[in-house]
Amino acid sequence: MTSLPFPIWIALILASVVASALVTRGSISYAHRRQMLDLPGQRRSHQWPTPRGGGIGIVLVVLACLSILSAMGESGSSSAASMALVASITLVALVGWIDDHRGLSAGIRIVAHGFAVTLLAWPVLGLLPDLVGTSAWPWVVAGLLVAAGAVIWSINLHNFMDGIDGLLASQAVFVFAALALLCLVAGRIVEAQAIGLFAAATLGFLPFNFPQARVFMGDVGSGVLGLLVAIATGWLIGALPAGLEYGLIVSSAFVVDSTATLVSRMFSGRRWYSAHREHLYQWLVRSGFSHVRVTLLYSGWNLLVLTPVLLWLNASPDQRVANARLALIAVYASAVVIWVVGKRYCLNKNRKLLRPEKT
Repeated sequence: MTSLPFPIWIALILASVVASALVTRGSISYAHRRQMLDLPGQRRSHQWPTPRGGGIGIVLVVLACLSILSAMGESGSSSAASMALVASITLVALVGWIDDHRGLSAGIRIVAHGFAVTLLAWPVLGLLPDLVGTSAWPWVVAGLLVAAGAVIWSINLHNFMDGIDGLLASQAVFVFAALALLCLVAGRIVEAQAIGLFAAATLGFLPFNFPQARVFMGDVGSGVLGLLVAIATGWLIGALPAGLEYGLIVSSAFVVDSTATLVSRMFSGRRWYSAHREHLYQWLVRSGFSHVRVTLLYSGWNLLVLTPVLLWLNASPDQRVANARLALIAVYASAVVIWVVGKRYCLNKNRKLLRPEKT
């Protein structure tokens, strides 16, 4: 890929927002025709049948934008990386699209996600023999396995967090905007422009999902957003010495909620891999908070906590690595405390609501 002149990039940003909105609008009619509706139930947080699969608009616009950037780029390894990126996104989207239509087992989805990650890494794997010595291979393989696991986890945790109106879309817009600005500060204009297009495509979907959802993103959208967040974070890691810390800080709201919920279910002996309604955002809704209010609470964490932290880190670039590690610990410790306190508040309130009245 190669960078675009600023006026062309702005035009493509606007076109992405409009195109994503138009495809999302069309997906609502399609979902009604195919009876792709999420019905209210014990494990759902909405109260009326709602179409799903609206994330196809995000996917198609992102693929179109990446194809444009790739067509304007150079040949060789850059072209191979762009093709691998498009193929990986397409596979995750295809699996999600099928799952939105008729459902797929968790095993099939995980295998497909693993294959998508392999496609994504394929151009890098071909270069490794020339970049590292034989003695370093065990560490390289271990690092690749950890990175692959992180990408697969990102795909699935964003699917887990897509349960109420506007939450995932608003989170993705913030994360993409932050990562794009950080890449821009690091001088990675190509990556910054690509991530900005990811944000634009998601922004076109948001009005159909918030403040009241007319369509849900579905697995086709949530899985791809998880993959794109992982990809954008990977670009940032390659751009900044503290890129990993920055990426984890930006995504802290979702990482803590999904990971803490998973660990809690595992330690309590429940089937952690089965569907449930035990994320903090779901407990808040069950405790009487509206979808709008919960989404704004998560956005408040991003804007009132994370944004000042990121500004502080960028104010002292010479101390960036050390400060980023301290900030990462502080942010995650605070987020875990909030998760625990919030969960206890919700549990206590639900006990009161379920307690029979005295006569």
